[in-house]
Amino acid sequence: MDTGNAPSNTLMLEFKEDPSLTEMMRHRASSLLRSGQKRQDGERLLLPHEAVYRLDFHNQELNFCRWFFSLAAHGRVTITGICQLWTPDLTYLMTRQLLDPIGSFWRNAEDPEESPLKWLEADMQEFGERIAALAKVRRVMYFLFAFKEAAEAANLSCSLEFTLDK
Repeated sequence: MDTGNAPSNTLMLEFKEDPSLTEMMRHRASSLLRSGQKRQDGERLLLPHEAVYRLDFHNQELNFCRWFFSLAAHGRVTITGICQLWTPDLTYLMTRQLLDPIGSFWRNAEDPEESPLKWLEADMQEFGERIAALAKVRRVMYFLFAFKEAAEAANLSCSLEFTLDK
């Protein structure tokens, strides 16, 4: 991950896992499974290879610059933005609250470990711009991170660089 000397009008925000929200969402899925109940119509349950991450916006006047991500080893990580604000009673995650496009980056198993990660540049650019737009009306934003093809959270570093509106 590049943490070079950024100009003073830039801001780096790192995605942070939200373990308590991830655990509450896992509990919802497991309690439905144990009780034999079905999810609500349109409800999106957390899958075992997913976790909830968050970005906290201390400054809300931001313009997206670029992504910084690193993934040790190989695998695929997808990031889906969530447009809902959670309340302490944990409103259920509904599929209509998931944003497009998603961010996705990966390194194939046959790629050397020092090879650069691959990503869909146009989608990642649009996704970053969408996050900056939502930051203007949010103090926090949540994301679903899905770890596939042997990717693990412990091997991931992911952040965004923004410039500050004057």
